Amino acid sequence: MAMLDRLITEFDRALRTLAAPARTTRPLPGAELPEAELDEAQRRQVGALMRVNHVGEICAQALYQGQALTCRDPSARDALRHAAVEETEHLNWTASRMSELGSRPSLLNPLWYGGALAIGVTAGIVGDRWNLGFLVESGSAETEKQVEAHLQSHLDRLPPADQKSWRILEQMRQDEREHAHTAERLGAAELPAPVRLAMRAASRVMTGVAYYI
Repeated sequence: MAMLDRLITEFDRALRTLAAPARTTRPLPGAELPEAELDEAQRRQVGALMRVNHVGEICAQALYQGQALTCRDPSARDALRHAAVEETEHLNWTASRMSELGSRPSLLNPLWYGGALAIGVTAGIVGDRWNLGFLVESGSAETEKQVEAHLQSHLDRLPPADQKSWRILEQMRQDEREHAHTAERLGAAELPAPVRLAMRAASRVMTGVAYYI
């Protein structure tokens, strides 16, 4: 019954991630700023960028859920749960901004979630040092390093007038950097080069598809 209860809890968490409004304890960054005057093309572009980031947060929830589910070290599990809470806030922020811009979430969110969950479960089964290695690589973040670079590229592509979107992405970038530092302190192992390359390739596919679908 304990295992069944746990599976039900994890299934409920997945449904909430995909279908329910995400929770946040911090206010939406830039909420006090006026809406920028964007033309239709700019609004579509920013909406698509936010959709990509929203997909990234969906995947982060699934990855952390899978890792925590199979993680053996209580300290590492707590760190993963804490990171997941902050990612839930990111999920809320990106969804809110998409709504303001008249955009929509990716139609493939269940697919992205399932793939990331499988990666997280596999990482936890292999071992906690490799588990944390998905957060950190060679003294800098793997998952988080990729996300931080991705967020920086989106910051560079935003229309200068859109300070509301800029504030959201900048706060997310700072949070991802802190996640990487946490993983380093917990002794994450460096991921093998083929795994790092595979993760980067999967990220490129996801971001490319999510921009349009």
